[in-house]
Amino acid sequence: MTLTDTRVDDSYPTRITGKPEHLPRTHPTVWGTEADGPLDAATLANHETRGYTVVDQLLSPGEVQTYWQELVRMSSGDHRDDERVITEAKTGEVRSIFDVHETSELIAELVRDPRVLDRARQILGSEVYIHQSRVNYMPGFKGTGFYWHSDFETWHAEDGMPLPRAVSCSIALTDNYPFNGGLMVMPGSQRTFVQCAGETPEDNYKSSLKEQRVGVPSEEDITSLAAEYGIDQFTGQAGSALWFDSNVMHGSSNNITPYPRSNIFVVFNSVDNALQKPYAAIEPRPAFIAGRDSTPLTR
Repeated sequence: MTLTDTRVDDSYPTRITGKPEHLPRTHPTVWGTEADGPLDAATLANHETRGYTVVDQLLSPGEVQTYWQELVRMSSGDHRDDERVITEAKTGEVRSIFDVHETSELIAELVRDPRVLDRARQILGSEVYIHQSRVNYMPGFKGTGFYWHSDFETWHAEDGMPLPRAVSCSIALTDNYPFNGGLMVMPGSQRTFVQCAGETPEDNYKSSLKEQRVGVPSEEDITSLAAEYGIDQFTGQAGSALWFDSNVMHGSSNNITPYPRSNIFVVFNSVDNALQKPYAAIEPRPAFIAGRDSTPLTR
């Protein structure tokens, strides 16, 4: 795809030439109602405004230990030939493992658990499917962060997700402190779509999953958004969960403390928002990163 090849049906153009702009979001953050699930009207209204919701103690301490042992199991062994395993660019240690709802029976059960699935359905106002699942490892002393970005910008440009009708659930399996690389979010920033400049390289995912260079906002954009929306940080005990909109600007810093930070990360997409051809890439990313089977998830 050349930079002049644009889609006429694209509501959120990005990877452009020239100076990127801040575009107003034209679609809701919350698509369902109080009657559709466990979240009450006040929580849904807050999610619509701020773009995220924290659920404390989603998992019990016993469940946390079970899933932590599963993360340890998945990270062990030889992963050199497994493309789903992403390693740190500098240390070679496991950074993320993708498609875990397909390779772990425990996580396959978790994404169908009513505590998780019902909230996803309610926020998106429809049946849902898994766009992406992974486990993230941020070891003490060596864990590297993720630069500021909107997930939807990448999912739109490289996966072909039409609208920001997707929600992510990050379930902490370790305590999240303000100092061990916890996720930072800009509350309300989901209402602004930040265009990014530059053409998408071929097979960009092979490098972007280690360190994203294309599809990230400029420092000027980040400064402007922070001045408008401010920055919150997700902290809390292991077992807590952060639900956040696909277009919320977020990022995390390196972890130089002795305390690791690991989580299960699941992205739910509405079945009415199934992937099309990429909006700003030659080929779509592999299915283990961006699921293209929009069959509704059932218990």
